[in-house]
Amino acid sequence: MADLAQPAAGPRKVVITGISGRLGRIVARRLHHELDWQIVGLDRRPMPGRPKDIEHHQVDLRSKKARDVFRTGDVDALIHLGVMHDPRARAAEIYSWNITGTTKLLEYCQAYRVPKVVLLSSANVYGPRPDNPQFLTEDAPLLAAQRFPQMRDLVEIDHLVSTFLWRAQGVETVILRPVHIVGPVHNAPSNYLRIERPPVLLGFDPMVQLIHYQDIANAIVAALAPGQRGIYNVVGPGEVPLSAVLQELGREPVQIPHPVAKPILSLAFRLGLSSFPVAELDFIRYVCMVDGRRAHAELGFRPRFGLRETIHAIDEPA
Repeated sequence: MADLAQPAAGPRKVVITGISGRLGRIVARRLHHELDWQIVGLDRRPMPGRPKDIEHHQVDLRSKKARDVFRTGDVDALIHLGVMHDPRARAAEIYSWNITGTTKLLEYCQAYRVPKVVLLSSANVYGPRPDNPQFLTEDAPLLAAQRFPQMRDLVEIDHLVSTFLWRAQGVETVILRPVHIVGPVHNAPSNYLRIERPPVLLGFDPMVQLIHYQDIANAIVAALAPGQRGIYNVVGPGEVPLSAVLQELGREPVQIPHPVAKPILSLAFRLGLSSFPVAELDFIRYVCMVDGRRAHAELGFRPRFGLRETIHAIDEPA
């Protein structure tokens, strides 16, 4: 991994969107306390308990106040973690926040000459499909939105930043597409694996890839190294059947025949009896595994946590 202990060689002032979330706080702490960089956070949510020397602006990414953060011209990097994922929120508002907000951020970075942009996307943008090859490379098409409309925003954001990467040659743009991030974070994979009796589809047991939330923080730090630009799949310590993950966690899955799974889970979600969005059924049905060799070769990234540690990060206290 690139030597990031030398602050003078890397960016010194970093804007982090989504800083109030668990992962945003971890990344901010890593950069601030270990590498002594100046942190500025943008988030619609408050950030209770933040260190006094970390700036926090509780603003809308689409607002003039967000632009003012970049207007000073001394921002060295943007880390965009502020993609909204809320299956219960209004789709139009989420779309506006995600797409318009990301577009505005890229405009700010180009207008005020921010030299580094890092987007945390997801390997889920490729989409779980019955015809997927064993491992998808970064050149594979992003097909998730075809079967999973809730992935539309993330796929479009990935496309927006990919276009920016090739158009804005003066900006070192990095897109990270990690496999399922697990730990004390509020995302779909972790929420699913925390269910004591998670639904599984009778006759399906896909191989899955997991990565420890601390390893993702390491990958983001690696992406900030000077000279790094491009698109990278980020993988964890290996592949494992979903059934083995559930067994390791001591979960007792509920097997549901596929033809009746959608109406049953839709009703449970609407009634608040389940936190599992029915649109994510394909993720426990089909394979979506990726090849992480490019990140290993170019970013020097390799996971520090083993498979058992990664799986049990699910039950770490928040």
